[in-house]
Amino acid sequence: MLDDLLERVLSEDGDPAVRHVGLGMLLAAAHNRSRASMNDELRPLGVDVRGFGMLLALEMYGPSSQRRLIDLTGIDKSTMVRIVDELEAGGLVRRERAPRDRRAHSISLTPDGTRTLEGGRRAGAAVGERLFGRLDGDERDRLVELLRRIAEDAG
Repeated sequence: MLDDLLERVLSEDGDPAVRHVGLGMLLAAAHNRSRASMNDELRPLGVDVRGFGMLLALEMYGPSSQRRLIDLTGIDKSTMVRIVDELEAGGLVRRERAPRDRRAHSISLTPDGTRTLEGGRRAGAAVGERLFGRLDGDERDRLVELLRRIAEDAG
């Protein structure tokens, strides 16, 4: 259930600015719930949402430099270093000097990282079902379409 303030802001008919703020608050509340639920499921695997996202990126794009991962994920440099450090300390990724540029590092999945990724996929399916299970396939597709438009047009 949404808190009273959010309900009141969303029901504000007279002031479109307040209603827009309410929509932003609603998006933030949905994001926070989703992230917290996913982090709870991922915790036993030793990763959080950001770490899991990094493992997914490495699976999809293969071994990559930190610079490329920054470009792919939009994560800032210091956060990227911290995430890669945590994943490396957990044995989930390997950081090696790039063969063509000795100044750069190539980040790749380890076998433990691949197993963690598989567990994370199961966790994501469970969380997704809890969060989105009440929506049918068309509703989920529409939600993705609407959020994509908002995300792409924001600026």
